[in-house]
Amino acid sequence: MLTPEENDLLCRVSNNAPMGRLMRQHWTPVCLIEEVAEPDGTPLLVEALGERYVAFRDTNGRVGLLDELCPHRRASLVFGRNEECGLRCLYHGWKMDVDGKVIAMSSEPEGSPLLNKVSHRAYPVKEWGGFVWAWFGDKEDVPEFDPPAFAPTVDTPLAILKIRVPANWAQIHEGQIDSAHSSSLHSSDMVPARVEGAAADDKSWYRPSTDKSPRMQTQTTSYGFHYAAIRKPIKNAATHDYLRITEFIAPYYSLIPPNSSYNVASVIVPVDDETTHFHFIAWGGTACPTTEEWRKFNHAEKGVDLDEKWRSRRTLENNFLQDRELMKQGNFTGVLGIPNQDIVMWVSMGPIVDRTNDILGASDLAIVEFRRLMVDAARKVAEGGKAIGTEEPRLPHSRIMSREGVFPKTTDWRTLVNHNEMVAAE
Repeated sequence: MLTPEENDLLCRVSNNAPMGRLMRQHWTPVCLIEEVAEPDGTPLLVEALGERYVAFRDTNGRVGLLDELCPHRRASLVFGRNEECGLRCLYHGWKMDVDGKVIAMSSEPEGSPLLNKVSHRAYPVKEWGGFVWAWFGDKEDVPEFDPPAFAPTVDTPLAILKIRVPANWAQIHEGQIDSAHSSSLHSSDMVPARVEGAAADDKSWYRPSTDKSPRMQTQTTSYGFHYAAIRKPIKNAATHDYLRITEFIAPYYSLIPPNSSYNVASVIVPVDDETTHFHFIAWGGTACPTTEEWRKFNHAEKGVDLDEKWRSRRTLENNFLQDRELMKQGNFTGVLGIPNQDIVMWVSMGPIVDRTNDILGASDLAIVEFRRLMVDAARKVAEGGKAIGTEEPRLPHSRIMSREGVFPKTTDWRTLVNHNEMVAAE
């Protein structure tokens, strides 16, 4: 359980909240590259950390991210004209380039000195791993971009789905780092099988265990924490354990244990205190699906399962289109798609879950660690300290990986993922 003050520290990102300030000390994935793929295309409203911005790709292919409202009379630039290397406000024709420089003022006299005196707030951006990343921190101290663990190289194969979820970011993160729930909630999609390790095809994921009650062990790291969910395997249960090791890389993403075909990650970015952009990613491996295949497999196709703003057609008001007849036929949830099953749980908790009266058990050890870690991290920022994962020496994210597999009981799971002396004592 958390106190009300701790729950607010964990959840709130808007209005200069400590957690929002913490997140601004990291490069933030603000939209998908596919959303701003076209030069001189439609400007995109970007919402992150309780603020609103506009993203656009200019005539020369450069991506810009500006504050949403025109500096002149505060009209939205989302409706502006994207043309000739700038974004022109419809109201009076003021035009800004990707660096925020005002390059035209149609409403002002030719030669007006105002043109050289006004600029608009623009943010450094980086395109990488399917995302446009933005730096919202100190513009005088922009850190070098660190490629995320799910895209260690520029040509890493990956597939991303995106869903706008009406729930707080922290309860979504807790769901993604919770290995125990998968044996129940996702039991119709993550099927026990006599496989050597986790496997996947276009129908299901397969696991070498029927154990629904994993033992949990955690370890704090310089970038967040990792933990092992230890289960009995189907084969050689007397001498071996089935290990699933998850990595939480603060503040935005987790590495979920892979399967034999590809790796899995989730990227979770707060829109505001009560809304989140959730991204589920397949990457690398020997048979990474295409984006189209991945979205279809997870029943998260835009225009089919989601509307044009990435909102699910399954809502609390329509009971998430849960199929009770399908449940009678053996499907555990009556909801198709692994992310959709999670979303039912997250949204049903309410926009911000009340953690002052929940009851945690032994299988919730990773949840306890996440809450402790991030509440302490928010307090540190509130007191003027640096954000978690930003202090030197830092471990490059490309060296972090999750693991899974059947190993002898004598195996210390930490030796499978500890990369160097950067990992702190448990």
